[in-house]
Amino acid sequence: MLEKFFLHQKQYSQKIRAEGLDFRIDALNELEKAIEAHRTEIIEALKKDFQKPEAETLLSEIYPVLKEIKFTKKHLSQWSKAKKVHTPLTLFGSKSYIQPVARGVCLLIGPWNYPFQLCMLPLVSAIAAGNCAIVKPSELTRHTSSVIKKILTGTFVSDHVFVAEGGVETTQELLKLPFDHIFFTGSTRVGKIVMEAAAKNLTSVTLELGGKSPTIVDATANINEAAQKIAWAKFINAGQTCVAPDYLFVHESIHHAFKKRLIAAIEDFYGKSPELRKNSPDFARMVTFNHARRLKDLIDDAVSKNAKIVFGGLSTPDEHFCEPTLLENVDPHSLIMQEEIFGPILPVMTFKEISEVIHFINEREKPLALYCYTNSQMNMERIQYETSSGGLVFNDSVIHFVNPYLPFGGVNHSGLGSYHGEHGFRAFSHEKAVLKQSFFGKLLRIMYPPYTPIKMTALKNLIRFRL
Repeated sequence: MLEKFFLHQKQYSQKIRAEGLDFRIDALNELEKAIEAHRTEIIEALKKDFQKPEAETLLSEIYPVLKEIKFTKKHLSQWSKAKKVHTPLTLFGSKSYIQPVARGVCLLIGPWNYPFQLCMLPLVSAIAAGNCAIVKPSELTRHTSSVIKKILTGTFVSDHVFVAEGGVETTQELLKLPFDHIFFTGSTRVGKIVMEAAAKNLTSVTLELGGKSPTIVDATANINEAAQKIAWAKFINAGQTCVAPDYLFVHESIHHAFKKRLIAAIEDFYGKSPELRKNSPDFARMVTFNHARRLKDLIDDAVSKNAKIVFGGLSTPDEHFCEPTLLENVDPHSLIMQEEIFGPILPVMTFKEISEVIHFINEREKPLALYCYTNSQMNMERIQYETSSGGLVFNDSVIHFVNPYLPFGGVNHSGLGSYHGEHGFRAFSHEKAVLKQSFFGKLLRIMYPPYTPIKMTALKNLIRFRL
């Protein structure tokens, strides 16, 4: 069944290669209109899936996609142009270009945490680059998946864009097909499975994964601003964000003052009592019982290893709820420090010297993002040059995701490749080398046999002068 749609798209992809940019722009325009027309349904679907607040849906699901479409349409003509590059003297008279061309048929596998945005953003880039796409939304957010199917089925012919709903078995069936590119957003564990499957067909991949994104607050930071920004970035979407702060290092000299500000910020956002926080219309739920249960187990394991709950701690998996929670005295060997938390729990540790933090980060897998709150130029430079991460933000968190001029992606265990803006267009394009030879190409006959003494002298001079 799925193979049939794939084969139809293979044929259609050849057809649309001959289409101009107007075809792609028209497709993006239609997608933009469809999203606007179904805005209320998108909001309702995410509310049903995990009680996502309307404001968060507008901010983190709909706005980024509409912004990406607008930005892409504005710059697509420039991105698509052949770029002339230098030609060496040995190829005198010829002209060299790099021409971006569509890869062909792409598979887009979306996650459950931002189920609308993270299906649509790569789709915008895939369409802009001239590809066909099969979109596989997450089965865990079935209401959002249904809306995505409704929007895309009503906007595109299935030969151009097709939505494949279903569970793990659907993904497994899709991964057997020889796609021209696979774009996957999800966990590192599943990313390895996707990459292994892609290798069987020598399919290129973009893997947008996750990891434990560290956050540092040093003694020079503005603790009021840092507390608010960290609280927002950590607890938006109930912490189910791949670039959310995963653990926090605070300089020991400001630890107590910062903790008070951080708790105050959480209470301002979601309520001053556990009951108010549990009933807050501005705080989402875990996507499933199992995800909520996992978070409870992480807290219990940390506490069993002498961690202290200094704020929150309430977890009711039956209601898919986990309260914003702060932990101190966390054992680095506890489960919560070994795997990405992906929920509203924040371990808080202290440090004396920035070298301690750098060593701690570098001992672990490279994170998707790293955040540092500081007014120390020296600390900024040390963090920038002595650590490795997919993205780095000073004096804020998460917001680098919104800049379409920056590449978004991880490194090693946190991802492979990047996207957003032109970087997304390039992820779904093949950069074809084009060389146009002229009359002067006859000079290259010096390379043809027979190799006379004159030709040998000329060849040796090429090497001698590195022409």
